[in-house]
Amino acid sequence: MEETINVVHETTKIIRDYYDANVEAEWTRIANRPEFLLTCRMLDRYIKPSQKVLDIGGGPGRYSLYLASRGCDVTLFDLSPQNTKFAASQALEQGLTLKTITGDACKADELTQEKYDHILLMGPMYHLLEEYERVQAVNAALNLLVPGGIIYVSFINMMGGIIYSMKESPEILMSNDPSEVTFIQNFIDKKSYKGNAFTQAFFIEQSEILPFMSQFPLTKLHMISQEGVLSPCESNIMSQSHEIINKWLDLCEKIWEREEFQSWAEHLLYVGRKIT
Repeated sequence: MEETINVVHETTKIIRDYYDANVEAEWTRIANRPEFLLTCRMLDRYIKPSQKVLDIGGGPGRYSLYLASRGCDVTLFDLSPQNTKFAASQALEQGLTLKTITGDACKADELTQEKYDHILLMGPMYHLLEEYERVQAVNAALNLLVPGGIIYVSFINMMGGIIYSMKESPEILMSNDPSEVTFIQNFIDKKSYKGNAFTQAFFIEQSEILPFMSQFPLTKLHMISQEGVLSPCESNIMSQSHEIINKWLDLCEKIWEREEFQSWAEHLLYVGRKIT
């Protein structure tokens, strides 16, 4: 067990160092992209001005600042001190109020005792390699969520890795790199993957999300594809006029819960209400 704990601590350091070194890249990564625009549409359905929101694993604060701009009482909680520092500076620059906490998502309930109406857990599931860690992170978040509150849990889809490879590095199928070979084989075998990717990361087999989330005291409200069906052709769609882009986003919102289209997305979002 001690060896496992040491490995987890080393993995945490690798991930923290990665995000500390890539704050600007992460800040621009989802700006005006389907993942952000569609996810905000889901958040807008439930999160109202003045409500308290905890954004666990929110990186440099895109969602935190968006919700703060809508009048929410927002706290950003992230592993990377450089992310929280950047988000605080952005809030100051934009004239917004934002509280920040730096820490491990698995221990979120040890670092704040406040209760929140909504909790975003849209980041930690990307990097917690062991299932017990993912369980720990969800439970920690639920301990901070008011009865009847809503949690939003995001996962990287296995198909997301394939979509990215098709768009950015199609030569991956020729690679002899052990991590890439294992990822491709796991995809073929319909298994999740944990290990080396853009950093230490966890990609989930789509069919495993609902069984995983069913162990928690939650009523499922939605599971959606965060990019809709746009991810494979994103650059083409997002280069169009605002009117055309919005028509495509409208289409995606109408079908984002249809299971047969969720494999088109790089990220999948579970939305659940805490059972009172």
